[in-house]
Amino acid sequence: MQKDTVIYLNERPLVITATHQGIPAEFKDAVLYTEPDAATIESVLQALETGKSEAAIFIHPDTEALVETVKGYFNVLVAAGGLITNPEEEVLLMFRRGKWDLPKGKQDEGENLEAAAVREVAEETGLHTIALEHKIGETFHFYTYKEKRILKHTYWYKMKFTGTELTIPQIEEDIIDIQWVKPEHLGKYLKFSYQNIVDVFVKEGYAV
Repeated sequence: MQKDTVIYLNERPLVITATHQGIPAEFKDAVLYTEPDAATIESVLQALETGKSEAAIFIHPDTEALVETVKGYFNVLVAAGGLITNPEEEVLLMFRRGKWDLPKGKQDEGENLEAAAVREVAEETGLHTIALEHKIGETFHFYTYKEKRILKHTYWYKMKFTGTELTIPQIEEDIIDIQWVKPEHLGKYLKFSYQNIVDVFVKEGYAV
């Protein structure tokens, strides 16, 4: 079964889907490309990256193969992170570089994704009493680092905090605040977040 993928380039979405029927309603006005060739892929990526295009859709019967082709234009970094709730069903959000975010980080060599997610949560938030519940999904977003074009492929997991320890923001990772947020207040925070983070909450069933 083919799955839809959204890659964000500076918050501008590239949707990769198998059929016209699979196009999400919010992207129905985006420019559409059917089975794009290499030149088209490169020009569309550049247009999204630079803001000359606000959104684009690639349609291809083999979405997984096309995703792999698109990934070939970047340095791919695999990461893992978590959406964490506490016994009061509040959700953890942290403030980093001007945005509300979720804890995540690069997978170490030889480390499985679940272990990477739990380790990154502990490092970035100071929380160690964490139970891994299930995988939420995957996101892709682009950024530049030391003049390299990076595509971060993040695997997200639902986690439950059951301990009593207090949060400790990892200052060296530019985290300056951590909040436990009631679900009904999430929208106020996620207005100041990234679209791929909003997508994680939507996939987990939160109304944002």
